[in-house]
Amino acid sequence: MGIVNTTPDSFSDGGVCFDAGPAITHALKLAEAGADILDIGGESTRPGARVVSADEEIRRVLPVIEALAGRGLCVSIDTRKPEVMQAAIAAGASMVNDVAALREPGAVGIVAASQVAVCLMHMQGEPGSMQAAPTYVDVVREVGDFLVARVAVCEAAGMARNRLMVDPGFGFGKTLAHNLSLLSHLDRLVPADVPVMAGMSRKSMLGALTGRGVDDREFAGVAAHLAAVMRGARAVRVHDVAAMRDALAVWNALEGEVDGT
Repeated sequence: MGIVNTTPDSFSDGGVCFDAGPAITHALKLAEAGADILDIGGESTRPGARVVSADEEIRRVLPVIEALAGRGLCVSIDTRKPEVMQAAIAAGASMVNDVAALREPGAVGIVAASQVAVCLMHMQGEPGSMQAAPTYVDVVREVGDFLVARVAVCEAAGMARNRLMVDPGFGFGKTLAHNLSLLSHLDRLVPADVPVMAGMSRKSMLGALTGRGVDDREFAGVAAHLAAVMRGARAVRVHDVAAMRDALAVWNALEGEVDGT
């Protein structure tokens, strides 16, 4: 999954693709580099980010979604607002990627009434305050229980399990120790038939581990996401698509040799 932020304030690329033209161009480059899904976001969810209105978020993302879906590309809308989900689905989005796991009123119904896939993410608190003092007794168990519960809600609303994906929410209300525990035990989070997505690209956990600034975390990101794949992740959400595809090509070739295929 390649990241396309049509925002002025995202933590690593705010303003780069704020207008539709540059956003579409960037998304097409990510697709050419090997992105299977293009994740379009119109509201930053970095720690301390301000909330934008649904109308403004729709204005930012809709032209990009329409252009990419019109080219036959698989587009995801990164939003927690039901109004934005509905507009994006109508514009051709194939997936909803929600940091709030469809907890906003009306969100479950909108997605259930469509045929799109959905990624349910765990977040403790809200983006504005989530990193103030994240607290868990057992982060792996608590995040896993939350994701299993959200899967159950979606299934009860009529969504087939093959439409669902989950994300532990690295950096969303977690300390470095919490993030490392989740990465280490990624295979324990949900039932085996619900795919897990990992998203750690350029995040502060990588900076804490390497001492590098936000624009110099590509290698750390590849290592972290490859570790997630080794622990069962079926999707990775990244800024640096080409580097990740190359790493996965080597990993998949090795796995093929081990399996005898």
